[in-house]
Amino acid sequence: MDEGVPDADEVLASAGFDATESVLTRRQAEVLALRERGASQAAIAEQLGTSRANISKVEASARDNVAKSRETVAFAEALQAPVRVEIDADTDLYDVPEMVYAACDEANVKVSLSAPEVMKRVSDAAGSAVRGRGVHAPLLVSVTSDGDIQVREGDE
Repeated sequence: MDEGVPDADEVLASAGFDATESVLTRRQAEVLALRERGASQAAIAEQLGTSRANISKVEASARDNVAKSRETVAFAEALQAPVRVEIDADTDLYDVPEMVYAACDEANVKVSLSAPEVMKRVSDAAGSAVRGRGVHAPLLVSVTSDGDIQVREGDE
């Protein structure tokens, strides 16, 4: 085994990996765990007895699965959020905080962010849907019961 590569079984055990409860295969979890600890794909391939190209493919699939899992969790949280504000395309970003605050007041949910912080959170999370002061695609702003703001692209 390469000196610089930790033992995959030990890393997974210490992180509490359970293949029956994960969207990742055991091999995907091994590769991600070792990559996150600084091991190169070549070193991992040598330790696991496969090719670097295979490790690259496994890592890409694992990262894709993690991204899909995060999106699923964000979707589920948005569904459960007590506050949902639909922001239409062509809305001025400066109007968004008041829309969010009004909906939160109605639902008795406290948001601890200032108006500029709300605008930044929305702008950062919306990506290309917000340019400058303009909202260019519909957005769904959700606020959880503890005041956390989440932003997703909405439907046309």
